[in-house]
Amino acid sequence: MERLESTATSPDTTRPDKPLLNLTEISKSFGHNPVLEAVDFDLQAGEVHALLGENGAGKSTLIKILSGAYKPDSGRMFISGIEYRPTGPLDGRRQGIAVIYQELNLAPHLTVEENIMLGQEESRFGLVDRKKNREKIKKVLEFLCHPEISPDIPVRKLTVGARQVVEIARALVSRARILVMDEPTSSLSQEDTRRLFEIIRKLRAEGTGIIYVSHFLEEVLEIADRFTVLRDGRVAGRGLIRETSVEELIRLMIGRRISELFPRLPHQPGEIILSCSGLQSVRMNRPVNLELRRGEILGVAGLVGAGRTEFLRALFGLDKLEKGLAVMDGRKFRPSCPAVSIGRGLGMLSEDRQVEGLAVRMNLVDNLTLSRLKPYVSSGFLSGRRQRAAASDWMRRLGIRARTPEQKLWTLSGGNQQKVALARLLHQEAEVFLLDEPTRGIDVMSKAQIYELMGRLAADHKAVIFVSSYLPELLGVADRIAVFHRGQLVEVRPASDWTEAELMKAAVTGKESEAVATGE
Repeated sequence: MERLESTATSPDTTRPDKPLLNLTEISKSFGHNPVLEAVDFDLQAGEVHALLGENGAGKSTLIKILSGAYKPDSGRMFISGIEYRPTGPLDGRRQGIAVIYQELNLAPHLTVEENIMLGQEESRFGLVDRKKNREKIKKVLEFLCHPEISPDIPVRKLTVGARQVVEIARALVSRARILVMDEPTSSLSQEDTRRLFEIIRKLRAEGTGIIYVSHFLEEVLEIADRFTVLRDGRVAGRGLIRETSVEELIRLMIGRRISELFPRLPHQPGEIILSCSGLQSVRMNRPVNLELRRGEILGVAGLVGAGRTEFLRALFGLDKLEKGLAVMDGRKFRPSCPAVSIGRGLGMLSEDRQVEGLAVRMNLVDNLTLSRLKPYVSSGFLSGRRQRAAASDWMRRLGIRARTPEQKLWTLSGGNQQKVALARLLHQEAEVFLLDEPTRGIDVMSKAQIYELMGRLAADHKAVIFVSSYLPELLGVADRIAVFHRGQLVEVRPASDWTEAELMKAAVTGKESEAVATGE
């Protein structure tokens, strides 16, 4: 295939004897807090280099330095042997570096064409040349094997996987030679992940250098050529992927071996705590009937868009209910709004913690306590001192790494933000925890801590429903697993009765068991 023009590099700026990217002795501190210390990193053309580490290890800071968003305190950067000193992200993009962040940076109200060409439109005599823009978009979407994506469709109407294709297309149109992918599969189904890997392999064959950041280590072993592990801002190890293992990568990331990826605490499901009867919201295709027991962890599987999230949103009152009701501890209620559901003992952790799950511009105190302020109110006055004391206690109990309870939430790593969201549910004294992708985009150690927390909740006779696209954690943590297919609940079985292959088959084909089909 003819090389895609947008990924080509100009010969006068390329030195074939030099790495495509070379970072030497990169250091960065915020105040008295060192975040990166003398980090070396290099990337070859046509290579996928995995950048690994726990949340807070320094990966995001290194990416922002590379993109031009941050300036390093010391150290040097080179692209094809030429020193690289970006004045900002736009300058970084002009010099061939594109970053695709975990939270996709697209304008949902604009079309595919407008998002891809934004800031880099072809023009003639001061007017946008729509014909040339369309030619570029057509060429890049064909290269990415997605010619079916219409340039005219608003991005908000695309699936998550299609949006990611649009992000990559924008990077290629900008002539990116170096592509940074930050947790690219965290919101993708297995099928979309497979398609993304096909695109990555195609880009690699075309000579693009790819920095791949992920907490899914099995994926790293499949797609990457080399790895570099950061721990506490320093390089903890590097090497060839073919010569390492998941266990060794984990040891490098956390500084010790982890004995159990899916810790299980003894618990025994008891009486029914929650049941749904014909529950259906405006966003659901079919009504759902389901029972949940005290001391039970119920996993929910299915492809992205299969109805898993819509079910949780209906149960929590986030989406308008069309019909049905729920019974909590023997009392019927209609989840008409979140306040009603919270009052009945439900707590929800949203899949999109940045938009719905947390107030990222507020501090930890507010995020932890706002859903239940009653303990801190006396004679009509709110006690900030008691709020801060409670926040400090939750930080200690869940191991939330922050300097003070007054620290702004956006400054925390993804894993610590997720712990804050979970602490809020504990603080509001929820009895049933609705967790939508609770381990999305967080490191291995934080995942293990969240699995352990689920086990503790079950051992304390509470109940958990958690949605996940990562089948090993469903099989490793859940007592039962329910599968959704095209908006319908099609199968519920004990986790021990499932395999990964069977879960995937049920999610893809919608194969029903007799019990579910007959509504028993």
